[in-house]
Amino acid sequence: MLERLFQLKAHDTNVRTEILAGVTTFLAMAYILFVNPSILGETGMDKGAIFVATCLAAAIGSATMGLIANYPIALAPGMGLNAFFTYSVVLHMGHTWQVALGAVFLSAVMFFLLSIFRIREWIVNSIPLPLRSAIAAGIGLFLALIALHNAGIVVDNPATLVGMGDLKQPSVILATLGFFLIVGLESLKVRGAVLIGILAVTVASIAMGVTPFGGIVSMPPSLAPTFLQLDIAGALNVGLISVIFAFLFVDLFDNSGTLIAVAKRAGLMGKDGHMPKMGRALIADSTAAMAGSLLGTSTTTSYIESAAGVSAGGRTGLTAIVVAVLFLLALFFAPLAGSVPAFATAPALLFVAVLMASGLAEINWDDVTEAAPVVVTALAMPLTYSIANGIAFGFISWTAIKLISGRHRDLNPALVILSILFVIKLGWFNA
Repeated sequence: MLERLFQLKAHDTNVRTEILAGVTTFLAMAYILFVNPSILGETGMDKGAIFVATCLAAAIGSATMGLIANYPIALAPGMGLNAFFTYSVVLHMGHTWQVALGAVFLSAVMFFLLSIFRIREWIVNSIPLPLRSAIAAGIGLFLALIALHNAGIVVDNPATLVGMGDLKQPSVILATLGFFLIVGLESLKVRGAVLIGILAVTVASIAMGVTPFGGIVSMPPSLAPTFLQLDIAGALNVGLISVIFAFLFVDLFDNSGTLIAVAKRAGLMGKDGHMPKMGRALIADSTAAMAGSLLGTSTTTSYIESAAGVSAGGRTGLTAIVVAVLFLLALFFAPLAGSVPAFATAPALLFVAVLMASGLAEINWDDVTEAAPVVVTALAMPLTYSIANGIAFGFISWTAIKLISGRHRDLNPALVILSILFVIKLGWFNA
């Protein structure tokens, strides 16, 4: 049955290798089980329900990817998008988390339609590669600011906007050591480095009496507080249009980049350089995002950590199925997730920020018409506390600078239209 479903021999793999790859991928991305409830919980959502929604969304997404596309790619609520959901849409813009879930659902429906009608390629190709790299780097800087704040290293200061916190606090010291541990283990190619870092800080915190211990295993908490609680009508507000597009754009670029990167490493790219079954993979991804919003979590997306499983030999959807099963088993570890303090997940956020900021290395810094919009995009996200604003500023500055410098050939109709829409949105409908 497994051979018929996943074509193991054709992909030069076997059941044992696929299981090992699935476990490897799960260990690399299991940190989301602790990070997602920590971030989304700040909106007032029930953390126990978020934990269950995270497990189920990851299981549904990974299983769908494995069965529909037969790719060794796992899915879970995306980093950056969960921070945008909480800190920008809910806490900064003042919308309810129910409305934010509605925006996630609508963006997922749009993503699904784009995948069905194959418009995705046109949109992705119309956005310059430097801007795509800038968006990823900007999200990384946004996560870094959140991480430093959660760790207590950066605090608000009425005179200078931000300042340095009390570095003698146990939470600051533990978070700092946790980050060093994660980076060190990752450089040594230790599997599950991020997860080990989070658990190490948590254990040390509990041992020192800084945070309480809630247990390890129990029956899963109730999903009722978040299940089907999304407010789609509220998300159709004019002021939320840019939020929906931000969810869509980030998910679109993040998925395309992740799918191509993992497929290249797994040797699954076609001879023409294109990725076979890309449409199926994107349909699986958008379906998972819709399911996640119904369950009560932010956008579910493909994880670059899937590359860890590919490195361990994963080549088919069986790897993703193994990840799905492990996320279902994780449902019984809710007390452990509840024992993890925010400063224990801060090192993981900062480490992910480092990985995302690496996209800046691809920028041609000698071309100021390219470098300037990239810097504007990357800085606008953390400094305005909004991924949507960063995307808008990036599109507008890219178009305006290229026009003024006479570089009209670097523009295309989609880029110009989107820039005009962003100007209208920021000038007249900015919530």
